[in-house]
Amino acid sequence: MTTTAQTRPQPGDLPFDVIVIGAGQSGLAIGRQLQQRGRTFLIVDAGPEVGHVWRSRWDSLTLFTTARYSGLPGLPFPGHPDSYPTKDAAAQYLRDYATTFGLPIRHSTRVTRVCREGAEFTVHTDGGGFHAAQVVVATGPFQHPVIPAVAEAIGPHIAQLHSSAYRNPDQLPAGPVLVVGAANSGVQIATELHQSRPVALSSGSATRALPQRVLGRDLFWWLTETRLITAPAQSRLGRRFRNSGELVIGTSTRQLARTGITVHPRVTAADATTVTFADGTTITPAAIVWATGYRPDYSLIDITGAIDAAGAPVHQRGVSPVPGLYFLGLPWQHTRGSALLGFVGADAEHIAAHITPAPAAVPAA
Repeated sequence: MTTTAQTRPQPGDLPFDVIVIGAGQSGLAIGRQLQQRGRTFLIVDAGPEVGHVWRSRWDSLTLFTTARYSGLPGLPFPGHPDSYPTKDAAAQYLRDYATTFGLPIRHSTRVTRVCREGAEFTVHTDGGGFHAAQVVVATGPFQHPVIPAVAEAIGPHIAQLHSSAYRNPDQLPAGPVLVVGAANSGVQIATELHQSRPVALSSGSATRALPQRVLGRDLFWWLTETRLITAPAQSRLGRRFRNSGELVIGTSTRQLARTGITVHPRVTAADATTVTFADGTTITPAAIVWATGYRPDYSLIDITGAIDAAGAPVHQRGVSPVPGLYFLGLPWQHTRGSALLGFVGADAEHIAAHITPAPAAVPAA
């Protein structure tokens, strides 16, 4: 286990002001905000080091935000502002952020349960328990990979893996590949695989494709200038943006089809050798990559009123109805940028302000 701070906090120590669960971009952003406000806090994370989630993604992954729009508050992302960072550069940046500001992090510490006992919270981990007056859950939206049940009918001779386990084309056997899911991960993986083998892509949900650059400017320059990226989810503009479907950046399915990738609708059935689509067409692939997203899991929070019947956090811009409990890094927590590296800082500042209210004004003499 390692921690960025020089003194390693131990389970059972005196209560902290705040425990932050998760040392990804959201956890680091709120950690810096708490540090600036003089709060005693600890970030706990199940991973072995800062940036491990980014490092575990596929080899060729690059951010679709330029370095200019990929930094956390207080430390610009290094490199040319208009360059597109690799996933390893993103991982290193997060590690440098934690080191630069000396954020206290306890790694290899998996949280198993969060409960409230009187006026404080107990955060149970596989290494003991911590106590705090307040808790920020910053575990992000990418927790449990989802593979549809239809995959169970497919024979063992067809290689299958989730996009979270995909690294490069060499993992897969020779022959045609089916990529299921046409959001950003699926489109990027299909494009890479098509360089070495036949590829089919199954698009099962509505997406909205936008080019990476428009009139010589990066897309996020336009989204920032038009304030689309910061439009609140419940505003008229935010609702229209949110209801337009998953935003796919850089390549559309039409463009992929023109390159020779076969585009199919939703997968509806499968047997040992064949996958069937909604239009009745079929394919017999050598391998399948399931780019079908993730399922969040907040079952570790054992507090009445914190989670709804569907298992989702109950909150208003990350502020739970349970006093002292907060969430950070959720998709559309407040804006389209809430779960993105370069934009999560605004929500972190909002939550930190709730944790540390501004001092009361002193009446004039």
